[in-house]
Amino acid sequence: MIGPIVRKLRCQRKLSQAQLAARCQLHGWNASRDIIAAIEGQVRYVTDREILNLAKALKVPFPALFP
Repeated sequence: MIGPIVRKLRCQRKLSQAQLAARCQLHGWNASRDIIAAIEGQVRYVTDREILNLAKALKVPFPALFP
């Protein structure tokens, strides 16, 4: 559900998937580019904690990741 929104926000910030993964790692989540790609492609389940981490890495409020 949040994959397309993550992609949109990432692209708006001109971040690569690897750069977003690195930002997530700074917030304590050992994410890789492959994980970000799977989330954006809607083929990976995302936990609440991971959604919170993505929001921090993208510098958006938690609810901004939901349609």
